[in-house]
Amino acid sequence: MQSGSTPAALLNVLLVDDHTILREGLKKIIGHSNEFIVTAEADSGLIAIQRIRDTEFDVVLLDISLPDKDGIEVVQQVKKEFPYLPVLMLSLHPESHYAIRALRAGAAGYLNKKCTSDELLEAMRTAVTGLKYITSSVAQELAQSLTKNKFDDLHAALSNREYQTLIMIGAGQTVTEIAERLSLSVKTISMYRSRLLLKMSLRNNAELTHYALRHQLVPDLP
Repeated sequence: MQSGSTPAALLNVLLVDDHTILREGLKKIIGHSNEFIVTAEADSGLIAIQRIRDTEFDVVLLDISLPDKDGIEVVQQVKKEFPYLPVLMLSLHPESHYAIRALRAGAAGYLNKKCTSDELLEAMRTAVTGLKYITSSVAQELAQSLTKNKFDDLHAALSNREYQTLIMIGAGQTVTEIAERLSLSVKTISMYRSRLLLKMSLRNNAELTHYALRHQLVPDLP
């Protein structure tokens, strides 16, 4: 650095993930960049929304699977209140599962948690300029979505909550377990289950599970 020069101000990051160890790892990566700094954290969707209302951030890194709210719902709420705040989605789910939904909800990009440190930082740099960060995998999904018949995949017509319920049933979780995980009532989850059965012309959990496995919708969780 030349004598008398002033270092550029670091860009403020809100990190949203319900796993402490993942947040710690991401903070180290971001801290080594000399471009960004994690100034706040949240381990749930509701806390994240409150943080954003209370403090100005330059970019948000948002996990798609949170204990209280689906990440897609969170980004929709954030973009409604703060349309110019870039939100990058992070997920263990492959791009084929949620990327298109995330982008349609207003996300600035979708990154698999298996991405490299360089990919994460490049995505953040792109997002703060107001552009979308599109990986080659997501680009392929976008291209396929333009040519695919809307009836090719029955789950394409599901709402975000119905889709989430499908994936969790496919992973072997009961309605009660899903309700506890999402902080919703059993009655509400049962309603989502009934709706997705109707939309997909399936009869029971066994057929839902078979469909989810056949379409590789169940993630490989650590």
